[in-house]
Amino acid sequence: MSGETSRQAHIGPYRLLSRLGGGTGDVHRAAGPDGRDVAIRLLPPEAAPDIRRMREVLSPYVVDVLDGEPAGPRPYLVSRFVPGRPLAETLAEQGPMSGDALRRMAFGLAKALAAIHRTGLAHGELGPGTVLVVDDAPVVVDFALTSGASVADDVRAWAATVTFAATGRPDAPAEALPAALRPLVAAASHPDLEARPSAAELAEAASSLDLPAAPGVRTAPEPPAPRPALGPSAAPESPGAAGPAGRPAEEREPAVVRGWARLLAAMVVVIGIGVVIMAPIAGLAVTLVAVTLLRVAGTTARGWAWAFGRTLLTVPYAAVFTVAVPLGLAAVSAVGGELDSLTACAFGAGAGAAVLWTAPGVSAPRRQLERWFLPVARRPRAVAAAAAGLGVLCLVAGVGAMTLTPSFSPTYGLQGTLESSMDRLQHAVDGS
Repeated sequence: MSGETSRQAHIGPYRLLSRLGGGTGDVHRAAGPDGRDVAIRLLPPEAAPDIRRMREVLSPYVVDVLDGEPAGPRPYLVSRFVPGRPLAETLAEQGPMSGDALRRMAFGLAKALAAIHRTGLAHGELGPGTVLVVDDAPVVVDFALTSGASVADDVRAWAATVTFAATGRPDAPAEALPAALRPLVAAASHPDLEARPSAAELAEAASSLDLPAAPGVRTAPEPPAPRPALGPSAAPESPGAAGPAGRPAEEREPAVVRGWARLLAAMVVVIGIGVVIMAPIAGLAVTLVAVTLLRVAGTTARGWAWAFGRTLLTVPYAAVFTVAVPLGLAAVSAVGGELDSLTACAFGAGAGAAVLWTAPGVSAPRRQLERWFLPVARRPRAVAAAAAGLGVLCLVAGVGAMTLTPSFSPTYGLQGTLESSMDRLQHAVDGS
C-alpha cells in the first residue's frame, strides 16, 4: 500500500497511517476516532480471535487489545501501538542478552504468558517476531490469533525464545546457556507436555534467577536475586524487598509502571496538602500520623520507635517552612496587595505538610506510597480508574484550598492569636 493510499484508507472508524509489518495478516499503524495511536492487524478469513477474552488480558508485558471485528469480509484486530523494536532486531544490534537483561526477558515473557493463560487463551506464536523490547522489557503482541494453540506449546515457545535471547539461536544447545537458566529451559522443553511447568511457575522461578553478565554487554538496570526454584518452595519477592545490590524490588518494574505509581503517590500528597490548607491543625495532625504509619510499613525491623523518631526529626524542618511562608507573604504584601492573615497561616501549614511528605532528605513516606500503588499501576484499567478518581479529588482539594476560609478547629484560641499576630506584623511591615 502506498504512503498516500495508506493515509487515506480506513478500516472501520480507524484511519490507516503506515504499514508496520506482516505475520498473521498485515499490520498498520492507525489513528482512532479519538486520536489514539493504535496498531491494526488485518486477519485472514479463517482467523477467529476471541476479542472479548483478549481484552481481559491485563499485563505490562502484553499489548492491550482495544477493539476488533473478528468476522466479515475484512476482519481486523486493534491494539495499543507499542513503540518498541522486535527482539530479533534488538539482538542483531546489541548482541545476545546476559545478566539482568536476560533475567528480565525470561521473567517478562513468563508473566505475559501467565496473564494470557489466565483468561483461557494461548498465544500460539510466541517468538522473536512477536516480542517487542520497550525500556529493556518485553511486550508480547499478536497473541491468540491461531487455532489449536495450547498452553504447553506456549511454554515450549518460551524456552525457545529465551534461548534465542541468550544465544541468538532458538535451537542452541543447553551448554550455551547460563548454568542457572538451563534447568528452567529444560523443564519448559520437556517432551512430556504434562511435565512442563506452568507459565506462572516459570515467572516465579525466573524472578529470582542469578545470571552472570557477559563482559562488555549492556544489561538492564535491575539487580539479580537468589537462585531459582520451580514449585511451591519459590516464594515471590515482597514489594519492598531489596536484592543483593541493595536496590529495591520496585525498581525492577517497567518504567511505565513506576511512572504511574509515582504519579498516583504524588496525587495523594497533593490531596493531603490541600486538606491541610483547608484545616491546618487537624490536617497537620493527620499528616504526622500518616507519615509515621508509612514509615512503619516501609521497614521490617526498626518498628514504631524508629519511625516516630524519624518523624520527630522532620518536624523542625517542616516548622521552618510553616513559619517562613506566612512571613514571606507578609513581606510581599508590603509592596502591594492585601494579605488575609488566616490564609497566609494556612499556606504556611501546607508548606510544612509538603516537607513532611516529600522534601530533600524526606522520601520514605512517598516511596512507601509508590510501593502500595505498584499493583494498581500494573493493571491498565485499574490505574486509569485510580488516576481519574484521584484527579477529581486533587481538583476538589485545590479549589477548596484556594477559595475556602481555613478552619483552625478545634483550637479556636490559636486561630485568634495567629490572626492578631499576623495583623500586627502586616501593620508593622506597612508602616516601615
